[in-house]
Amino acid sequence: MVLASAPVMAQLSPDEGGAENAARAPDTLATVLSLGAGLLAVIAIIYGCAWLIRRMSGMTGMNNNAIRVVSVMAIGARERIALVEVGGQQILLGITPSAIRTLQVFEEPVVDAGNPPDSDFARRLQSMIGKSWTAPKRKD
Repeated sequence: MVLASAPVMAQLSPDEGGAENAARAPDTLATVLSLGAGLLAVIAIIYGCAWLIRRMSGMTGMNNNAIRVVSVMAIGARERIALVEVGGQQILLGITPSAIRTLQVFEEPVVDAGNPPDSDFARRLQSMIGKSWTAPKRKD
């Protein structure tokens, strides 16, 4: 009986309680503005937290000069080997997407981290920078 009478009760005329329902109807513009303001507040909080984290990362007291990457070489698409200097020792690491493994620990440095190895390409490029970029004229 109760379920059968529910559609009849929902179609009340304005003089039977419909005016109360119209007064309680949400204002669409106010709802949209309220939701928009809430969304902007959440976005502002996210950006504020990101800014705060970036500012605080320098204040952690960590010494970034203690560990230095001397050289990195790609072995495969996602595999690399890296030579890292820590406390006067150089460590050769194998790096994959799922793990980092120590391959060799060198007691004495094998590569001077302050002076990168001088390659033939670097020397040629340096000599070309000092020269004119124009092609030499032909004498025919």
